Amino acid sequence: MSEISTTYNQEKKLNLIAYVVSAAVLVLVGLMRRVKIDIGIDFHFLPPFHATLNALTAVILLVAFYYIKNKQVEQHRKAIYAAMVCSALFLLSYVLYHFTTPETRYGGTGILRTVYFFLLITHVVLAAVTLPLVLLTFNRAYTNQYDRHRKMARWVFPLWLYVAVTGPICYLMLRPYY
Repeated sequence: MSEISTTYNQEKKLNLIAYVVSAAVLVLVGLMRRVKIDIGIDFHFLPPFHATLNALTAVILLVAFYYIKNKQVEQHRKAIYAAMVCSALFLLSYVLYHFTTPETRYGGTGILRTVYFFLLITHVVLAAVTLPLVLLTFNRAYTNQYDRHRKMARWVFPLWLYVAVTGPICYLMLRPYY
């Protein structure tokens, strides 16, 4: 079997995993507002943890960007792994929190309410879109398809960064209502 064929098959398998994981996450996120599970633990301490993980992800993404712009590929790779770990921890914790804790509603008024909902809606929509794109971009690098990785990363990076930055902003705006 040729190297190109092996790479193609490996990417195909990894992409299937990316799509399945993304679909499962979207289903869970869709269910978590409708289904509440009482496991006897109060998870109200998690929102600041979520904001911290998102902020840390944003910082790590900027560090990864710095590394790749300075051709420090191995440091870039490690930073991206760290950003993915932070994002995965966030996602697991976020889903746990929303399956076990009643929703907190934003109580602000006026222009701040408009700003909050604009940020929240764009954050949620772009988070849903970005998850599979991040995984597919990762798969291209993992399978040594660096040209394809670079082309995709150029527009996935700002989306992921936007999601990582707007998460903590939404938290800070919602914080008085917890």
